Amino acid sequence: FYTVVLACTIGILLGSFFDFQINERLASVTKLGAFFAAYGCYFSYCLYPAAGMCLYKGLRKKGLPMAGTVLLIIGWFLAVYYTNTYSGGKLRDLLFQYKAGESSPWLSVLSWLIIAVLYVWPMILCNRILDEKDADRLIAVGAAILIAGVVSDNVNLWLKQLASRPRYKYLITLDDPRSAFRSWWQMVPNLAGSDDSFKSWPSGNMTIAAMMFSLPMLADVTKKRNEGRNFRCFIFACVFVLLYGYNRIHMTNHFLTDVCFGTLITYLIHAVVSKALLPAEKTD
Repeated sequence: FYTVVLACTIGILLGSFFDFQINERLASVTKLGAFFAAYGCYFSYCLYPAAGMCLYKGLRKKGLPMAGTVLLIIGWFLAVYYTNTYSGGKLRDLLFQYKAGESSPWLSVLSWLIIAVLYVWPMILCNRILDEKDADRLIAVGAAILIAGVVSDNVNLWLKQLASRPRYKYLITLDDPRSAFRSWWQMVPNLAGSDDSFKSWPSGNMTIAAMMFSLPMLADVTKKRNEGRNFRCFIFACVFVLLYGYNRIHMTNHFLTDVCFGTLITYLIHAVVSKALLPAEKTD
């Protein structure tokens, strides 16, 4: 816990003084970076149907299969909805060169169905590996992931409007980018509106990426669980978040402070929600 908080805090302090200079050194749009930026969120969103399966198996054991089924569908739908909202346009363009108003609307429906199918396998996998012995813990883990994910996303959207910070990729289109640059604390509430160019802080994509820190919690309700697996899941989450954060800067979408705040806010929300919902470990 403290390692992630400390790393984010150091990044925030460093970026508070050198945000613009860091982007000048690192920013460079590439095809590989664009692909990762567009579709990397898929792996984080897999946690939603996984959480739904936790709830389903836990509630089924409690004698509430209908409630479990509804929450399983909600978890799956959240993943499909968020992916279609944030990456659906890029997927339609990649697969069908889709143009709204010109291409067949059935292509849009087909792309949605493809996304829906892509989120079936996490449910199948979790159905096989989740341990049903502790129904209460399954329910708590599933609820924690779903609640923390939705809360993090909405807090992030609110903060984006509060700050309305211009993105680096917008600034470099201006004659004098430095004059229009604003640090994260120089907020101009509601300037952004629907203009994505003024939604730099905090990073929404890092809110998505930081969901990976729920992996150890999910690993803790699998069969044959052990501390080694939990630790490997945590390391994987750290590496994924670091790569994702670097790519956000590299692709001119965010500054270092945007990335660190997006990660830290999400991490803290997940920590608080999981602490509140997860039952304490039983001791002899």
